[in-house]
Amino acid sequence: MDFLNKFSGIAHWLPRASLAATFLYHGVTKFAGAEMMAQMMGVPVVAVYLLVLMEVGGALLILWGGFGPDWATRVSGLLFSVVMLGAIVMVHGKNGWNSINMGPDMPGQGMEFQVLILATALYFAFKGNSANAAA
Repeated sequence: MDFLNKFSGIAHWLPRASLAATFLYHGVTKFAGAEMMAQMMGVPVVAVYLLVLMEVGGALLILWGGFGPDWATRVSGLLFSVVMLGAIVMVHGKNGWNSINMGPDMPGQGMEFQVLILATALYFAFKGNSANAAA
C-alpha cells in the first residue's frame, strides 16, 4: 500500500481530468449543433448555449481549481451537478437505471452514468480542493 500512497497527492487529477474531458467534449458538440439540440430537447436555443457555457466553463474551472483556487473546484462541481440533474430529470430518468443496450427490451439510455457523474461532481462541490490532500 505504500506504493499507492506515494501517488495519493495527485490522485484527484483522475476524476478532475475525466470530468473535464467529458464536459468539454459534450459542451463543444452541443455548441456545434445548438439549434438541432434545442429542437430535440424542446428548449430555446439560448438554453442550449447556457448549457454549453456551464459544461465548458465547468471543465475549465475544475482543471484550474486543481492548481489554484478552491472556489473554482467547488463552482465546477455545482455547475456539473445542475447539468446532471437536468439530464436525469429531462432525459435519462425515464429510461430507468441501465445505460447499456441489452437488446430490444432493454435499450439502455438510463441514468446510471449520469448518477455517477453527479456523485463525483457533488464530491468536488462539497470537498473543494481538500480533495487534493494526500492521505
